[in-house]
Amino acid sequence: MKNRFLILLSIPLILGASSCSKLEDFGDTNVNPGATNEPIVGALMTNAQASIGGYAAQTRGGLYAQYFSETQYTDASLYSLPQLDFTGEYSGVLYDLENIKIQNKSNNMNQVATILQQYIFWTITDRWGDVPYSEALKGNATPKYDRQEDIYKGMIAALTAAVDAFDNSSLITGDVIFGGNVDSWKKTANSIRMMMALQLSKKFPSPSDYAATEFKAALNHPAGYISTNAENFDVTYPGGNFKSNWWNVYDGRKDLAESETMTDLMSSLADPRQQAFGGETEIQGAPNSNTTSNVGVPYGVARATAEAFTSANPNWARVLRGDFRTETGTVIILSAGQVALARAEAANLGWTTENLAAVYAEGIQLSFEQWGLTMPATYLTQAGVAVGAVGAASNTKNIAIQRFIATYPNGLQGWNIWRKTGYPELDPAPDAINSSGEIVRRYTYSTGEYGTNKENVEAAAALIPGGDTQDSRVWWDQ
Repeated sequence: MKNRFLILLSIPLILGASSCSKLEDFGDTNVNPGATNEPIVGALMTNAQASIGGYAAQTRGGLYAQYFSETQYTDASLYSLPQLDFTGEYSGVLYDLENIKIQNKSNNMNQVATILQQYIFWTITDRWGDVPYSEALKGNATPKYDRQEDIYKGMIAALTAAVDAFDNSSLITGDVIFGGNVDSWKKTANSIRMMMALQLSKKFPSPSDYAATEFKAALNHPAGYISTNAENFDVTYPGGNFKSNWWNVYDGRKDLAESETMTDLMSSLADPRQQAFGGETEIQGAPNSNTTSNVGVPYGVARATAEAFTSANPNWARVLRGDFRTETGTVIILSAGQVALARAEAANLGWTTENLAAVYAEGIQLSFEQWGLTMPATYLTQAGVAVGAVGAASNTKNIAIQRFIATYPNGLQGWNIWRKTGYPELDPAPDAINSSGEIVRRYTYSTGEYGTNKENVEAAAALIPGGDTQDSRVWWDQ
């Protein structure tokens, strides 16, 4: 059964996992610790898949995209230096997936591991820019930093090869996302490939360029792509010790809110998806736990201002309504609505011959359905929503805004959309503390990297226009 699991992986290398993905299949595994010292690949797969939700629930990107506001500790939304470390992602989940391939127990498991790795690498390069890729995960303590263009081309090539390398017989164990369904993994890989290619439209805008060619190849691949919400790439958590990432945001704290920027945008379009996007309490089981809030918290203000606002407005909007934020909730990584709206952008760029109006309407409709809502009959006719003929003046803005809304609350992807298109138009934090006062464009390399991989990180920093700063732009954003 898709998306049901229970992880017993505090020591992931010595526990086993079933080839099924039903919740009850993950509770009574007995392993003789003296029987083998080999990693159990099913356990590695489960552990990695459990971690994937965290990438779609990162809050820092959502703060830069102004999906969210901070209610107490406002440093990130005031643009304090994001000098963060990515090495734990390489030594953790990325290496768990690499270990599956090293053990080489199943061809199909190897392909799933490759797909998940490319998704994670995608999130890393989009945050920092040039990072280790070709020499990563090979036991090299000082890997070189690849150029982001090469990383993107490498990720897309790896996804392409993985889809074509699946077979019809080898088992996928520990798969708690798709229960070993190869067709679903192929659709997911093709969909990620399309999203990656579209992210490169500023660098390769022509319908005959690399990005459009890769987008069309994935779109037209016989294995298909995510086209219904039943096919979404998402993770549903079992609760207990393994709760949804969105539930964890309010586990003993309440310092994140839906931003006033976001609630104002939704209000300007009379968009009913706001019913799901904000909730007026973080307390599960309270009488108002599933009540919507439209009271966004002002973005980018000093702590005293934020605290004064939340004190005066106790029904300020928490991220997601309570019933979308339960212990057993779902974290959506990539949805059918997002994919359809990416297809709409590609059609507007002239990359494909798909009917722009039809695929655009399909994407918005799928986004409403994802939240259990019905799109109003007049929604698509609003000036701030409607699209005209391919290339019409307002299309770029309106499509980008719909992609931005459909991506909520995946902050990193929302930040990507804004960085690439400039929409929605965001004002920097009024109380910003960085010297430029501008919205952060990238994470900076960590002090740890400068200490342990000095030669390579300095070489990478020297190639960044503007240097290793938060105002410099990653390659696809230049």
